[in-house]
Amino acid sequence: MPDSGQRAHLRLHQIFAVGIGNALEFYDFLSFSFFSIQIGHTFYPEGQTSHGLLFTLATFGIGFVTRPLGGIVIGRYGDRAGRRPAMILSFILMGVAILGLALTPSFARIGAAAPIMLLLLRLLQGFALGGEVGPSTAFLVEAAPPERRGLYVSIQSATQDLAIVAAGIVGFVLSSVMSPSALDEWGWRLAFLVGVIIVPVGLWLRRSLPETLPGPADAASRAVRPRVPVRLLALGLFMLGATTVSGYVLSYLTTYAQDSLGMSPNLAFGATMVVGLSEALAALFSGILSDRFGRRPVTLAAFAALVVLAVPTFIVMNRAPGVAIVYAAMAVLSLLVDLASVPILVGITESLPGAIRSGTLATLYAVAIACFGGSTQFILQWLIGASGSPLAPAWYMTGAILIGSCATLMSRESAPRKIAALANRQRGVTD
Repeated sequence: MPDSGQRAHLRLHQIFAVGIGNALEFYDFLSFSFFSIQIGHTFYPEGQTSHGLLFTLATFGIGFVTRPLGGIVIGRYGDRAGRRPAMILSFILMGVAILGLALTPSFARIGAAAPIMLLLLRLLQGFALGGEVGPSTAFLVEAAPPERRGLYVSIQSATQDLAIVAAGIVGFVLSSVMSPSALDEWGWRLAFLVGVIIVPVGLWLRRSLPETLPGPADAASRAVRPRVPVRLLALGLFMLGATTVSGYVLSYLTTYAQDSLGMSPNLAFGATMVVGLSEALAALFSGILSDRFGRRPVTLAAFAALVVLAVPTFIVMNRAPGVAIVYAAMAVLSLLVDLASVPILVGITESLPGAIRSGTLATLYAVAIACFGGSTQFILQWLIGASGSPLAPAWYMTGAILIGSCATLMSRESAPRKIAALANRQRGVTD
């Protein structure tokens, strides 16, 4: 791994401090999806419900537009000023955006200024989120012992998966204890205020983190920026695209369970919690496995299982749409998706030169999310409508996974233990 920087010995709460930014991202994403109807009612004129929902979904999607810009600006800031300042900056911006969303007055009170403020806040949030993954993942890979990089990054992924569980719990509780009118008028704001509570805790934890960016002694070497590995970026984009599409298909399953399977909203929230718990367990497991057996073998095994099981799983859900069947199917798919996600993220990060690691990873990840994540829900809804088949999401995910599998086969192994084992084997052959 090039330019690992300063090795830091992290405690568990410090690793959690790194992952809390990604957790807040997923919590906000699902909360916005859960309460999109209520948000549309709040920020769009009365009597235009369908237009309000459409506007809300478009506003949600436009937040993806500024992600690449945030990846470039905040990610490169992490390469110049340090990983810790970049993580603090992105977290502050996220907190401002979420607080603003929770407190922005309705259309009934301030008119057209309400949807404009909502739009600006989503753009700010997209900018902040675009710069979050690069510095935080670079920090974990640089701070971890070489043989435990997968584990460290898997804890980061597990925190964002637990945020999915938290969003499901909050959505379930609010929809259960509040009347539809109260939820529509002000109750949905409580979900975002819960996210705001996390911000000061996260800032306090992040301020205590050590720095892993090479210090002043390495300033001269960092002044000459290495060339961006174009082949790695191209393959990385397709691999991240595969897991991004799959992850957003799983997020879409809450809507799918209600629209296509006739599941009640509360049971759909329960499905979200099942997905989050399954992904959290899979993330930790995949990190350990990828440290031991390599990034490529674990990723390819998970991808192969997804290709085989995605369509049959959707068939079973549609033919026997009971709660237990749907929950089990979602658990299997989400477990396999996260088994692939962690090794891909670790492998790309540790393969990048340290001087450009934060900015390059942030930009690559943001572009993957913007291109593949921002469009997935719209594409799935269109595919189901155009084809008339409830299996369309499964076929779309399978296609993305096949492309990601090809990219993985063309990539190089980056796990230190696996590389050392291969080197020893080759040395034994030559001897």
